[in-house]
Amino acid sequence: MNKQRPVYLDLQQIQFPATAIASILHRVSGVILFVSIAVLLWLLATSLGSAQGFATVSEIMNSLIAKFVVWGILTALAYHFCGGIRHLLMDMGHFEGSMESGNNSARAAMAITVILSVIAGIWLW
Repeated sequence: MNKQRPVYLDLQQIQFPATAIASILHRVSGVILFVSIAVLLWLLATSLGSAQGFATVSEIMNSLIAKFVVWGILTALAYHFCGGIRHLLMDMGHFEGSMESGNNSARAAMAITVILSVIAGIWLW
């Protein structure tokens, strides 16, 4: 039983196609959104609890770190949305003709996310 398995696998030598990167990022953005729901619900509950709670949340949201976190959440939301639309289009039979069309749709979703991320950053700051 002689298996030709790699002994040392250098992950920096492997080049993933854009479709694989898009799939991984879609899952990561989903996890980020799931975790961020707890933070956003806490902020909402605190701000609606009392005038003091609203002032506290207002002060928190004026900090640079909070704006960066919210920008990250908005970027994850934008990517998850674009990736979800891409998956829905693929379910309808689009972008399945060749690997090139799948790579192009993945690159388009990433490019649209970059644009939406920049817009979110401008809106926040």
